[in-house]
Amino acid sequence: MNTFEINKMTTTERLETMEAIWDSLVRDETEIDMPDWHQDILDERRLRIERGEATFFSLDELKSGNGR
Repeated sequence: MNTFEINKMTTTERLETMEAIWDSLVRDETEIDMPDWHQDILDERRLRIERGEATFFSLDELKSGNGR
């Protein structure tokens, strides 16, 4: 399937296809390595938490816009 064929699909068909692909990936036990830059971000966030520099917001604060 190519981009041209995908663009001819309805939105519902594309969403159903994406869901089927996601389901197949979830069941696939092949491990995909995390990119180095992902680990760098996680490491920096962990350091900020350890230093007491991190700010946390509740889900309600984020939904209300107060967590910005």
